[in-house]
Amino acid sequence: MSKEITADQTARYQQALATDPTAKVLERAVSHQGILATSADYASETDMTPVFSIDLDTGKVANQKQSGRCWMFAALNTMRHHLAEQFNLSDFELSQNYTNFWDKFEKANYFYENVLATADQPTSSRKVAFLMATPQQDGGQWDMLCAIIQKYGIVPKSVMPETYNSSKSNELNGTLNLKLRKDAVTLRKLVADKASDAEIAAAKDKMLGEVYRLLSFSLGEPATEFDFEYRDDDKQYHIDKGLTPKTFFDKYVNWDLTDFVSIINAPTDDKPYNHTYTVEMLGNVVNGRQVKHLNVTMADFKQLAIKQLQAGQSVWFGCDVGQSSERQKGIMDTKFYDKDALFNIDFATTKAERLDYGESMMTHAMVLTGVDLVDGQPTKWKVENSWGEKVGTKGYFVMSDAWMDEYCYQVVVNKEFLPANLKQIQETEEPTVLAPWDPMGALA
Repeated sequence: MSKEITADQTARYQQALATDPTAKVLERAVSHQGILATSADYASETDMTPVFSIDLDTGKVANQKQSGRCWMFAALNTMRHHLAEQFNLSDFELSQNYTNFWDKFEKANYFYENVLATADQPTSSRKVAFLMATPQQDGGQWDMLCAIIQKYGIVPKSVMPETYNSSKSNELNGTLNLKLRKDAVTLRKLVADKASDAEIAAAKDKMLGEVYRLLSFSLGEPATEFDFEYRDDDKQYHIDKGLTPKTFFDKYVNWDLTDFVSIINAPTDDKPYNHTYTVEMLGNVVNGRQVKHLNVTMADFKQLAIKQLQAGQSVWFGCDVGQSSERQKGIMDTKFYDKDALFNIDFATTKAERLDYGESMMTHAMVLTGVDLVDGQPTKWKVENSWGEKVGTKGYFVMSDAWMDEYCYQVVVNKEFLPANLKQIQETEEPTVLAPWDPMGALA
């Protein structure tokens, strides 16, 4: 039986505050300054000095502006770091708009296929409701960008620069999702009316043509062939003619993307360590690269990242950036805000509890470009963000090792750094399929 709040309860709560000599002082401070400013412990800044024993020189940070493409910026940053070193090209950027175009185009097709696959379910079913809540968005995961590059390649930013809609994506996302939901109505009706496969295919083909036009007007049409013209850091002129996006990737990045694998730390009961997982309905390219995660302990998670940094290569990672994070100072530290002391309330939960109860999930992707090792153990990490140079230290953040323990969920590493047992599991084990709404399916 439900119980209401009684007048006696309220009176006790009021009396408890009235007899607390600090209550009014704290009320004035919190109500005027806000919870974060009042609970901030600036002693954290001393510990988070941006000096690291391993520190990769990766140049200026990029700026995703008012878009949710952090996963794409972070992944392309790891590739441009390699390209810049090989070709003496600091401050060079790959086109985030190019991969954004093809990601949104492929996500539309992926959405249509999922609509058709669930067309026999009522709109009240959880899967259909999940699909319709966000038909597509800016976010994604590492494997999804690999799927785009494997199919379409990449281009320099000079070949397909940013547009209004790539840098400020709200209007485009709203318009595209309006169309996709309308198309879902049409596709579900065709299935209900027992239309032929040919009729459904023709309807979907028309829809995709309209999506291509919408994206071309909003983002510009992607180049199919181009010349790469540049001056290197020694002011030497270069021109490479007649490239395609795929030949550009093969020549200037030249990575085997199958070498780079997703490692997660999800300490929940449903995901035993040293096993692989995928997420139903998570992806962008139909029949493209599957999202596949290898779940490991936090100790293994960090050691893999350290090995890659020691080898001189930056590390893509995903985290819950809004937790205990000070954007302007560029500090991510579990000690930065002390809400427990401010309110005299125990807010502590475990990492697993936060995942299970919806308090935390991966919300942002960035790049690890350094780590401070003291007696062989990490104390803090250097982070390249994609929010421009006006935050942090010219766009770089400092993350405490304790913060990584609690709020980092994914790193991408070259499988050459995996110990033999984990490498075998990653390569051979068929992944367990998680529900579409599992937190490991969150898009950064």
